[in-house]
Amino acid sequence: MGEFTHFDIEGNAIMVDVSNKEVTDRTAVAKGKIIVNVEVMQSILNHTIKKGDVLGVARVAGIMAVKNTATLIPMCHPLAINKCAVDFNICQEDNTIQAICTVKTEGKTGVEMEALTGVTVTLLTIYDMCKAIDKRMELTDIYLEKKNGGKSGDFFHGKDS
Repeated sequence: MGEFTHFDIEGNAIMVDVSNKEVTDRTAVAKGKIIVNVEVMQSILNHTIKKGDVLGVARVAGIMAVKNTATLIPMCHPLAINKCAVDFNICQEDNTIQAICTVKTEGKTGVEMEALTGVTVTLLTIYDMCKAIDKRMELTDIYLEKKNGGKSGDFFHGKDS
């Protein structure tokens, strides 16, 4: 386990100083699921939700969240995002929609928080757009699948392998 980096020696919260780090290519992929009922699933697939195209709006919301992560998570550095993609795996058999958020940058710090924020806001948007049908939807299995670049090197969760 690494040590906490967001506190000074007196225990005060700080933003990590990355000024001496090298700029490297960095990528992070986060995943998460929302469990819905059959009616919600069919309404999404048939584009009959009154608020509009659920997955299209959720994708845009996720991308916007990635771009605004530093305004939501206090110690995150503002980053120039080179790429952000939000994709979906729909499983009608178990009424789940998996969101996958991929974020890339060239920088001194990674984009793990951006990917996790993006996937979470994507799922929250699905919930918001469908809650009139069913409020029992569940957000679940939100995690960092992998990341590349930086001093700590590559990481692969291995959950889906």
